[in-house]
Amino acid sequence: MLNAKPTIKSTLKALLYLLPMLVISITFSIYPIIKSFIMSFYTKYDFFNDIVSAYGFDNFKFLFSDPDFHIAIKNTLIFVVGVVPLTVILSLVIALLLNRIKWLSGFFRTVYFLPFVTSTVAIAQVWHWIYNSDYGLLNYFLSLFGVSAVSWLESPKYAMLALIIMSVWKNLGFNIILFLVGLNNINERYYQAAEIDGANAWHQFTNVTIPLLSPITFLVSVNGVIGSFKVFDQIFALFNGTPGPSKSALTIVYYLYQKFYTEWKYGIAAASGVVLFFMILLVTVFQLWYSKHHVHY
Repeated sequence: MLNAKPTIKSTLKALLYLLPMLVISITFSIYPIIKSFIMSFYTKYDFFNDIVSAYGFDNFKFLFSDPDFHIAIKNTLIFVVGVVPLTVILSLVIALLLNRIKWLSGFFRTVYFLPFVTSTVAIAQVWHWIYNSDYGLLNYFLSLFGVSAVSWLESPKYAMLALIIMSVWKNLGFNIILFLVGLNNINERYYQAAEIDGANAWHQFTNVTIPLLSPITFLVSVNGVIGSFKVFDQIFALFNGTPGPSKSALTIVYYLYQKFYTEWKYGIAAASGVVLFFMILLVTVFQLWYSKHHVHY
């Protein structure tokens, strides 16, 4: 049955099963992507009457001459580089520790997973209190070591760091669960064979755990990169609807939001989305190329 040749009847039957999902995907994913790409070339556009008077590359020329867009690209790259490695490393370390805990393991896994499913607005309110320059918990902790109070949310110097810390904390839970699944799927015989060969705990970790976890590490990295490039809600919630002090937390998606919903410059907003799309595509293709040589399936 599995090797049977497809017929018109079987093909139509398969398409009928796929139709609901195809309609949803085309309506909410494929069509908006195509429409955004086309809209990025609108240079004269009447949004209310949906009339395009002129096409061209002026939107892209504007982007690459706009200092705010340069700031957005720089901040986005800083955020990605700051969040993704920290998230991967901390998630792996915590997953290794949780994997060894037998007593109350379910409780600790739930505690770490809760931030991931909690509203970003609620999380931002908690971190507002933690970052408060007058009575914040973080400044109190730093004062124990003789460090003076830091204006985490008011100073352009520390705003991006504050955003990175909150984002890493929020995203740990999901990645920990993925690493735990990967650790539980590693056959104990590999460790037993390594132990017989005289490998200590560190050698077992570097020669058994890391290689066999590489597919999960790759998945976590790809998800982290894509999610970090698209960061918006954390910024909006943490800085009360602003891109941070002196635009210190302005990212590409926030720039797109400002152009589309605040300034009504739809062509420029679409063009910034296209630039973001190709940036994510470029990084993802590089990760896929890298995975072919270093990921052990």
